[in-house]
Amino acid sequence: MAEVKCLTYPAQLYEDILNCASLDRTSKVLEIGIGMGQATKPFLDTGCLLTAVDADEKAVSFCKEIFGENPCFSAVVSRFEDFEGEQAAFDLVYSASAFHEIDQAEGYNKAFALLKSGGVFVRFSNHAMRSIARPSLSSALQKLYSIYLPRTGTPRPYKEAQAQKRAEIALKYGFTDISFKRYYQTRTYSTEEFLDHLATDADHLQMSETKRTAFFNEIRKTLEHYGGKVTLYDTIDLQIAKKP
Repeated sequence: MAEVKCLTYPAQLYEDILNCASLDRTSKVLEIGIGMGQATKPFLDTGCLLTAVDADEKAVSFCKEIFGENPCFSAVVSRFEDFEGEQAAFDLVYSASAFHEIDQAEGYNKAFALLKSGGVFVRFSNHAMRSIARPSLSSALQKLYSIYLPRTGTPRPYKEAQAQKRAEIALKYGFTDISFKRYYQTRTYSTEEFLDHLATDADHLQMSETKRTAFFNEIRKTLEHYGGKVTLYDTIDLQIAKKP
């Protein structure tokens, strides 16, 4: 496993995508849910015309600061469901850890309509487990989550059958040539790095400030008790599908 500090996606993932979706300066690409732009640069580097859409105005502003000098980049503040893009115009429509937030039928049908014939739809997302090599720490953290954020459930290994089942959803909406793959990596954080990481996560941001502060204080105490480090074990699943 390669070890990385923050949530980035493996170079091999982008290589596999670009082997299926050959992009050049004439290609039009749509990114659904740009977030902080973690999955944008590898596509921009192909010279394609990339439009990003995200409902979070702050995220769009942040990414415009990062990529705004590139004339091939543009970003729109909008829910994907409300995005008024040109039909059958895009060579690639992709989403990194955001497509699950969209109604399944609406999301797939809209992506299909926006793609050219022969265009490629790509979805990838991360499934992280906390310190599986240190079960006592993992158990202690999960106990805190069961108290403060029970809706997140217990992280479990993301299996091949799950990745295949998720990828094949696209068949219901007219896509063909379905493929899927999983990638693995680890990230090791100090206590404060881990808390900074959690502070960017949507589930944690939705907590009240008082509850989140208490939760983070408990996490801080737990991590310091176990040596001040936590490792996340990532499984990233990739889905690729084509429009006939």
